[in-house]
Amino acid sequence: MTVSTREFEGLQIPAAGTYELDAAHKRVGFVVKHLMVSKVRGQFAEATATITVAENPLESAVVASIKTGSVETGQVDRDNHLRTGDFFEAEKYPTMEYRSTGVKSHAGAEFVLDGELTIKGITRPVELVVEFEGATTSPYGQHLFGFSAHTEIDREDWGLTYNMALETGGVMIGKKVKIEIEGEAILQQG
Repeated sequence: MTVSTREFEGLQIPAAGTYELDAAHKRVGFVVKHLMVSKVRGQFAEATATITVAENPLESAVVASIKTGSVETGQVDRDNHLRTGDFFEAEKYPTMEYRSTGVKSHAGAEFVLDGELTIKGITRPVELVVEFEGATTSPYGQHLFGFSAHTEIDREDWGLTYNMALETGGVMIGKKVKIEIEGEAILQQG
């Protein structure tokens, strides 16, 4: 029987290997201010990620691809607008890409990853805070682990500059976007 976990600084972490994001157990979401007074939440329905858990966990890496056209906010007109050139320009740039470049730090179950996020052909550094939620073997014999992650970006750094000034002052859409990710990753090969 394959060992699914191992000890690392008091944590039971996943065995070394290549893990894939489980499409049925993931959320790639975002939150942005609207009209300076409320928040709009959305998500991308289609995203893939490969997580390589290294023998030395601090050398682990992740690559992810998110389909821009799969954006969902619960409002069809807004979703369609987000797919246009005002925002993601989904036809020309069908995916956003993330690639970790190293583990910057860790404390307990929290790991801070340095990485690069590419949106609309623009690549910028992003620090992603990842919370390791635990590792287990499913009732179906799959070795997997759970995680959540978050960061905050200024959307204008990636050319997402569309906005409208409000008569009352301020703007319709906030510049800061909180990115929230949750998921399970399943061992593909050890």
